[in-house]
Amino acid sequence: MPVPLAPYPTPSVAFTPPANGAQSQLVCSGCRNLLLYPAGATSVCCAVCNAVTGVPPPGTEMAQIICGGCHTLLMYIRGATSVQCSCCHTINLALEANQIAHVNCENCRMLLMYQYGARSVKCAVCNFVTSVGASTSTIEQKFNNNG
Repeated sequence: MPVPLAPYPTPSVAFTPPANGAQSQLVCSGCRNLLLYPAGATSVCCAVCNAVTGVPPPGTEMAQIICGGCHTLLMYIRGATSVQCSCCHTINLALEANQIAHVNCENCRMLLMYQYGARSVKCAVCNFVTSVGASTSTIEQKFNNNG
């Protein structure tokens, strides 16, 4: 089952190939080692695990998230809807910042993040289910009961 995660708050960075003769870097899709490659390369073969990692085309915007399964930092092309971790194979939902909402757990007050539009969110700390997206009538009832 996909694990919804918020993207790491990193600025939108376009991939730009380095000047002539310079090298650029990317993360190996197999063993997660940092790989150096010359300008103009379309793929890189890792010397450690022999995995072939494709080089993003010029102008590609990249984003990052933390894998929900193994907590590895993952890079992906901005706009993708899901990212599969090459370490543990967990499929992570890649949500843009405007698709994420926040609420405090009603039991332990832990700040929770959830996909915008969800009706509830379960706290990973205390397992309490907090309702979100309450209707106006629900808000009015809570206000009237406290008054």
